[in-house]
Amino acid sequence: MKFSDMIIAVASLILLGFILDTFLLVAFGSLSASSTSDMLSFVIAVLVASLVVGYVFASKIQDESRIKATGVIAVLSAFVLLILFAIVIANGFASPWFQDSLNSMFNKTTAQWSHYDLNAYAAFSVSVEVIIGLVISFIGLYIGSMLKKPTAKTKE
Repeated sequence: MKFSDMIIAVASLILLGFILDTFLLVAFGSLSASSTSDMLSFVIAVLVASLVVGYVFASKIQDESRIKATGVIAVLSAFVLLILFAIVIANGFASPWFQDSLNSMFNKTTAQWSHYDLNAYAAFSVSVEVIIGLVISFIGLYIGSMLKKPTAKTKE
């Protein structure tokens, strides 16, 4: 699998994941406005996007070691996800969301959270989401690539 094919697979995975996540957030947002629905929509979006990308790129993935190709795509997509989450966290508009999330989680209403507390919470939440995204995208890519039967060209 060429590096350009991997970049296209990563871009497809990220874009399809964000589109699915947006639709699922709207659907789950009407049900409940909790962080559980946010994480559930993220997991479902990553899994479905990985299955689709794994199926579409199955012939390219089957050209070489399936584990190596899906691993490289999953690691590259997790790196892109880490960069995108870091951009969102560095944005000044995200700070009130983190502070509200911390206040609701720990019921700290008497004092303000320090910058250290907010940064630690942001780093922890991003790390958890990236690790979950890495594992689920690897599983989805691997299963998606197995759904398509190998052609005569890939058997040789």
